[in-house]
Formats: sequence, C-alpha cells, structure tokens
Amino acid sequence: MSFFSMSSVRGGIVCAKPSEAEMEEGVLRLREALDACDAVLVGAGAGMSTAAGLTYSGERFDEHFSDFRDRFGITDMYTGGFYPFPDAETFWAWWSRHIFYNRYDVEPGKPYLDLLDLVRDKDYFVITTNVDHQFQLAGFDKKRLFYTQGDYGLFQCSGPCQQMTYDNEEQVRAMVEQQKDMRIPSELIPACPNCGRPMTTHLRVDGRFVEDEGWHRAAERYDDFCRRHKGLAVFYFELGVGMNTPVIIKYPFWNAMDKNPKASYACVNMGEACAPRAIENRSILIDEDIAKVLDAVHG
Repeated sequence: MSFFSMSSVRGGIVCAKPSEAEMEEGVLRLREALDACDAVLVGAGAGMSTAAGLTYSGERFDEHFSDFRDRFGITDMYTGGFYPFPDAETFWAWWSRHIFYNRYDVEPGKPYLDLLDLVRDKDYFVITTNVDHQFQLAGFDKKRLFYTQGDYGLFQCSGPCQQMTYDNEEQVRAMVEQQKDMRIPSELIPACPNCGRPMTTHLRVDGRFVEDEGWHRAAERYDDFCRRHKGLAVFYFELGVGMNTPVIIKYPFWNAMDKNPKASYACVNMGEACAPRAIENRSILIDEDIAKVLDAVHG
C-alpha cells in the first residue's frame, strides 16, 4: 500500500460553488460517468457518514453525551476522543458509548444504500477513512472494501505487543449497560489477552496503530484493483473527503487522473469540492449535501 503527495499536481486548483443549476448538471454527468466507465473506485471520507446522519455534534451529541458535556465541557464526539479522562473507568465509559452509538446501535444510512445501488453491477472498490462500518452494514462486499484508518468494532493492544485486533461488540455492550455516573466497573477494563497491557481502540491516532492480517489483505486487494485497471476508463468517485488526510484518497485520485487520460473524477462535498485545473475538463465538482446528490442520481 503506497500513499502519494501532491507534488505532481499541475496548474493550481479549481473549486465548485453551491448552485442548483450546477447540481442538476452534475447529477446528469454522474449518471453518464457511471454508465460509461470500466470500473468505479469510490473514495469516502467523514462527509459521507455526516450525510448519513452520523453527526458528531449538536442534537445527536447532546442526546447521548450530555453528562460528559456538563462535567467535562466536551462539546462534540470528535474532540471528546482526545480528552484526558481521569482514569480508565471513565475513559472506557466514554469510548464504549461512542463506539456503541456509531457502530452497533445504528442502521445503514440512505446515502450508503443509494451508492450501493449505483455501483453494485459495476466492477467497483471502496477505499475509506471512515471507521463506522457503514459500508458493510449497507451490504457492500467486504472483499471490495479497505478501511485504512481502523474500525470501531475492534480493539488492539496499546503496546502493541503484536499485530492483532480483537472483536469488541460483547465488551462494548457490557460497558454501556453497566456504566454508572460515567464510569464502567473496573473488572470490565479490557486487557490484551496476550501480554496483559491495557487495550485501546483500533483507530489510527499515532504510530501504534495495528495493521493486522486483515488490514494487509484489504490493502493488497486495493493495490490489485488499481493495478488491474491501470490505463482503463476508471471513474474516481470521491465522496465527503476533506483535507485532514488527503494523502490517502484525494491526492492519489488526482495523481491517477493526471496519468490516465481515459479516467474521470467526481468530488461531491459540502464546501470543499475541488480538483486540479489539469484534470478540470474530466472532473465533476458538486458543492452540495452528499445525501441529496446520491438520491438524485439514484432517482
């Protein structure tokens, strides 16, 4: 698995502006691109799950985390993940609840279901920085998915002592059910079954992130998909990818477009639908709610 820089992007950047007319034209062009392509490579970021209703702030946060908000001053789920909680019991009360409401107590969002209908009969692959399992919940083929940044449904050793991950549903549900006053019982604090160190979430937040056998198999399938379709009419379909980690999806897509004149590219993202000028004439840029766009394309 190799990541790219922006070094080969030429001529500056062009961005879409919110416009009903541009969206209507974009929807038509998306349908044409999907019909005409040999394969679809979907790249999905946080904006995709936000469009599906998995928001990390506002009403949804207040519904599930008002006690943490009132005691610790935490204002959203994202920043709460970096809060220095006073002990492991409180840390896991937060994280078990965070995982439960974003991984286990959810249904597949409509944008994911719409996207599956659009690509299910195509030769497709999905690379995503999302960790909420929405693609599999919606019914996407597991062997056509690469979760680069981890999975809410897994724990790993905090060392780590080995490149292994562990399913966590049973533990997470027990923590949520038994926590009181924002603390879990001490006996529920997860420990590595191999070395006894504390477990942690399987999220890429530092150099200790575990790339286990499943991660490497998915990376190999992604690389193989890119290799098999090199030079073909690939449709690079980018949804909700911002600039937090552009080297994983956005820059590789732009570089691949720059090298393949048969390829086409779409970026659908609220407030950040951009592409290099060098590929502008083969790009579809839509500054709009992803759910609205996919619903329109789906028809």
